[in-house]
Amino acid sequence: MLRIITQQADVSAELQRICERLRRAEGDRTHDEQLLHKEATVREVLQAVKRQGDKAVLHYTAEFDNQTLKPEELRVTGSELDAAYQQVSKDLLQAIRLASSQIEAFHRQRVPKSWVHFGDDEVVLGKRYTPVDRAGLYVPGGRACYPSTVLMNAIPAKVAGVPRVVMVTPPGAGKAINPAVLVAAQEAGVQEIYRVGGAQAIAALAYGTETIPKVNVITGPGNIYVTLAKKLVYGTVGIDSLAGPSEVLIIADETANPAHVAADLLAQAEHDPMAAAILLTTDASLAKKVQLAVDRQLVDHPRRIDTEKAIAHYGLIVVVESLAAAAELSNEFAPEHLELEVKDPWSLMSQIRHAGAIFLGYSTPEAVGDYLAGPNHTLPTSGAARYASALGVETFLKHSSIIQYSATALQNVAGAIDVLANTEGLPSHAESVRRRVEE
Repeated sequence: MLRIITQQADVSAELQRICERLRRAEGDRTHDEQLLHKEATVREVLQAVKRQGDKAVLHYTAEFDNQTLKPEELRVTGSELDAAYQQVSKDLLQAIRLASSQIEAFHRQRVPKSWVHFGDDEVVLGKRYTPVDRAGLYVPGGRACYPSTVLMNAIPAKVAGVPRVVMVTPPGAGKAINPAVLVAAQEAGVQEIYRVGGAQAIAALAYGTETIPKVNVITGPGNIYVTLAKKLVYGTVGIDSLAGPSEVLIIADETANPAHVAADLLAQAEHDPMAAAILLTTDASLAKKVQLAVDRQLVDHPRRIDTEKAIAHYGLIVVVESLAAAAELSNEFAPEHLELEVKDPWSLMSQIRHAGAIFLGYSTPEAVGDYLAGPNHTLPTSGAARYASALGVETFLKHSSIIQYSATALQNVAGAIDVLANTEGLPSHAESVRRRVEE
């Protein structure tokens, strides 16, 4: 059953326990030993793929995914891509296209513009944005199907202007890729797809093989092996983030619908046994109603075991003294998803400082953000919203500074540069300026 506590309890400590659930698990000796073993395995995979290319990718695909592939079978063929459209329903295709349109429209508003400023002092300064040459997208697969992940990763890359977008995803039974994933990729503009998953897929993207190209940035979620691989190749390539278990925090007052709040908590808890689902409410009666509604909705839940585990370990209802107190607790937690199911959500939002995504009002469940509202559903977790933001167009861009000084402008600052350079013990820096102004 979902626990209820009051603000008189040590709520901050409990929220911190939930926020740090992954790090606390890593502090367990048994867990640490398992993690070290997994990291050793990932290091072995990375080095093997770096040295042996396709041969190592195929070896680990057979070992870990039980799929025996030939090199020419790594890339999904054009006929497979065409056939995928025949294997999805019209309703699903329509939903994918609607989501694609919404996501693209939102991200087009986020493209930063290059700029140049011509100062009166004969100094030109600016910033120039350019996309990376190649982006690699990891999409979980096998028995799972995540077309929304394809759209949320591929569309920002295309909007950013990345000329070559490569997608990797594990093969399912019979070496097949789920047709919904293939259709989503094509709708998002991705035509280069490889049937490989796990750490070997990340290695292939980071180092390149005979078949799979080396990329500059890798994005997309995955299991612990994928996450460790992304962590270890960072520096060789850029990455989006190291995603942790998902979480939702809901702030609700007496006007909220308890059945809706319960459904939203379960929508997060069903992701994973380590998912967090938290309600902060000013109404003790609502707290009890939500607790009972969660129990009722769990009875016939298709993912009941994992969902119950999440609720039992990382589910919580806190009865708070005021919405201001709820906002402060939320800022401490810095949730991935924050729902404001209150009478005046816009007013309350002014008190929110840290959240990956904010959902306002009674008709905005977190699920709309997961699928097609437009903003990206790849968000900072485990308190990272205090300093990090959602995946977006910027993930696939880098900027270059633009600087131009006239001879007069350089003369005006030469003395300051000379002082600074010599203070730092770098005489040639000073000399490079002095030679120009003395000519």
